[in-house]
Amino acid sequence: MKAYCRDLGLMDYKACWDLQQELFDAHVARKRAERDAGGSTVFPAGDSATDDDPVGTVLLVEHPPVYTLGKSGHAENLLIPREMLERMGARFYHIDRGGDITFHGPGQLVCYPILDLERLGIGLRAYITALEEAVIRTVARQGIEAGRIDGASGVWLGKGVTPGGKGPVRKICAIGVRSSRYVTMHGFALNVSTDLAWFSRINPCGFTDRGVTSIAAETGSQPSMQEVKQLVIRELATALQCEITSGS
Repeated sequence: MKAYCRDLGLMDYKACWDLQQELFDAHVARKRAERDAGGSTVFPAGDSATDDDPVGTVLLVEHPPVYTLGKSGHAENLLIPREMLERMGARFYHIDRGGDITFHGPGQLVCYPILDLERLGIGLRAYITALEEAVIRTVARQGIEAGRIDGASGVWLGKGVTPGGKGPVRKICAIGVRSSRYVTMHGFALNVSTDLAWFSRINPCGFTDRGVTSIAAETGSQPSMQEVKQLVIRELATALQCEITSGS
């Protein structure tokens, strides 16, 4: 199986949203056309994905400061007026992913996989687990022990999260996914060297009793964004059992 990776650098959230939607719509339209033509849209895992027919695209991007609220989120988790956000240079969007409110900004690696899960041969729950696993392995290579919390998406650190976890429970990576006809969009946001002060204006992911952190905050050093991107793609490819290469 093969997917392409596109590194978009720093990109406006709305422009990146439009690109995601374009790629997502193309996959869904293809599956609908195959169904209407009487063909099967189900592909055995490990079959049919070639250079000319990949299972999807993985977008890597950093955004200018922006807050996004998921479709089932609560507006009260934004703790300051939206007008104040605009004066601070941040934007706000109510979007159609799962999850509550989160922040995206410089120093945070956002990964948007637009993938056909049927062709990958996995379900949505297994896909989200694979995203979490890729991030857990990525931060482990930075010397950070992270894990999962039952009932809460994302990747977490702290006492009780992992056998060696210490300190208060805190999130290093938020995950929010949308899926239709087993095609995904949205994805995860890994705090690499993010200015964590931005999170003080929200209840991150709707939690009032859990904090946020970053690779830089945990290690005390400035990580290389390019190195983290390479690690993420390598670990994501392993978790999804799919080759991910640079492409269009």
